Amino acid sequence: MAHFLVIRLSAIGDVAMTIPVVYSVARTNPQHRFTVLTQAFLMPLFMNRPENVEVVGINTKTTEKRLGGLLRFCSVLLHTPYDAVLDLHHVLRTMVISNLFRLKGTKVYVVDKARIERHQLVQESEWPKKPLRPVVKRYEDVFRQAGLAYQESFTSLFPEKAPCEVARRALSAELSLDGAEQKRWIGVAPFAKHRGKIYPPERMEQVIARLAARPDTQVYLFGGRGAEEETLRRWAAPYINVSCVAGRFRLDQELRLIHQLDLLICMDSANMHFASLVGTRVLSIWGATHPYAGFYGYRQEIDYAVQLPLRCRPCSIYGQKPCRRGDWACMTQLPPEDILNKVEYILDN
Repeated sequence: MAHFLVIRLSAIGDVAMTIPVVYSVARTNPQHRFTVLTQAFLMPLFMNRPENVEVVGINTKTTEKRLGGLLRFCSVLLHTPYDAVLDLHHVLRTMVISNLFRLKGTKVYVVDKARIERHQLVQESEWPKKPLRPVVKRYEDVFRQAGLAYQESFTSLFPEKAPCEVARRALSAELSLDGAEQKRWIGVAPFAKHRGKIYPPERMEQVIARLAARPDTQVYLFGGRGAEEETLRRWAAPYINVSCVAGRFRLDQELRLIHQLDLLICMDSANMHFASLVGTRVLSIWGATHPYAGFYGYRQEIDYAVQLPLRCRPCSIYGQKPCRRGDWACMTQLPPEDILNKVEYILDN
């Protein structure tokens, strides 16, 4: 039996994308052990995991504020006799950890982040654009390089099929949710980390108003505490069938709610990956970023993405760069009707 250390520290969506791969490889190789090193606050994501998967958490912000904090953490980590290290992150922090294991004589396998190809993808002169190999597939490659058999088997963090009226009734009682179990449940997660990934709020409010006009639909609004929560509560206030659930639940509870949705409307954000982990269909809205970069939701249909065919897209891999045109046309020129038509298309299929 071999013991493998798998490293992926951030970001939230990237860590989420490791789960289908880690769970699949663990089930394909039950004779081996796998320890996943990630951020401590992301450990709850690894629920219902195979018995041969362990999760270890680290708070990198805390360790790096103190001199030598990361090295002290590594000294503890090095005491475990891992047979190989699989670095699925490949940034300075993980390079430090990996190199310390190399000095110890441990084999290290590193993900190919395709940095040159990503740089070419965001060049406006590069046309037509070509899709890069999906990040999930790049993760799989690392396990194969380590000599592990791989068979994709992951479908959801939860075993039962969603949506289910009985499960919805139980969840509604537990979480004090508004809305009838017989209705279609649609989630909306309108926020992301960077402006280039956020649909204009005034237009998203129009989308929500149109969804609220559907008598057979219950809408749940997802977001963070503080300003996002205040905005979502204001959007929900005029409608009896729209509820703000921002800041109300633990991560595991929020995942169970997403699991029961018929559809989640979201940005290129962590919520897209949360829904993918629980087998829920996603309508994702793309602006400065693009599915071609390889970060599309696991097992999501590419036809469910809403985006404009602008020559300047993508201008960024992660969405943090300023708009080249200055008008954020990739989002501001996207009409709410495109999103609503896509909702009908998905629900009818």
